[in-house]
Order: sequence, then structure tokens, then C-alpha cells
Amino acid sequence: MSSVLFKYDDGGRAAAGFRGKTGDCVTRAIAIATRLPYRDVYDTLNLFGEQERLSKRRRRKSNARTGVHKVTTRRFMEKLGWTWTPCMGIGTGCRVHLRADELPSSRLVLALSRHSAAMIDGVLHDTHDCSRAGTRCVYGYWRAP
Repeated sequence: MSSVLFKYDDGGRAAAGFRGKTGDCVTRAIAIATRLPYRDVYDTLNLFGEQERLSKRRRRKSNARTGVHKVTTRRFMEKLGWTWTPCMGIGTGCRVHLRADELPSSRLVLALSRHSAAMIDGVLHDTHDCSRAGTRCVYGYWRAP
């Protein structure tokens, strides 16, 4: 079983003037994969988050710094023209792992368990190697048009 190549990438977070650690993986992954400035992605996700409706299950609105709901990620990525490819269904188990040989060679935003990451041509771009040595399950991914 082969692991994926890893490259440290904060998506332009430090260059945008942000410091410290936080839960901004969705913002980082989108900024890396789309080549958009981190600040632009951050601000747009927060605008979309302000438009969300709260419910019993969704008690907080999306925030680019602390977590973005799937619905808001979907709205943002569809606005950019990216397409969603699910890799897992209810009861199917894990079929696609975070490995270069199981994912297309392209610019991708990966949906993982409680995390998002960017993969560019088989190389994982993130602030840490989240691949779990190639065993981490990929729920689905967004692909550039």
C-alpha cells in the first residue's frame, strides 16, 4: 500500500496576515486547489455563511475560520463551476482512499472525515499529512471544470 506524496501548503493564510492554528481546512483547501487568494475565499465563505438558516441540527452558521457546513461548501464550489464526485454511499463502505493511484490526476478539493484537503496531480497539499499512510477514506471530491 503506497502513501501519497505530501507538500506543506497553508493556502496563503500566513501571507494574508492570519496567525496561529485554527479549523480553516475548507478555506485552505479551496484556496489551494482553485488558486484563489486565501482572503477572497475566506470572505466569500463567511458571506455565504451569513445567509444560512439555523435549525435543530445546524446550531451555528458556517465560519471560514472555525468550520464550514457542506451546504455552504457546495454553494461556493458550484458557483465556481466545479463538479462533485461522490466516492461513498450509505452502506457501501470505503471504496476510495487518499492515495494518488485511487484519485484522478487533477486539481481536487477532497472531502474527508471531519477534514478537507487539496490534492494537485497526486500530491496532497495541506498543513499536515492527513492521509493516514494511504488508508484515509475519501467521501468525495470537487474537480475543476
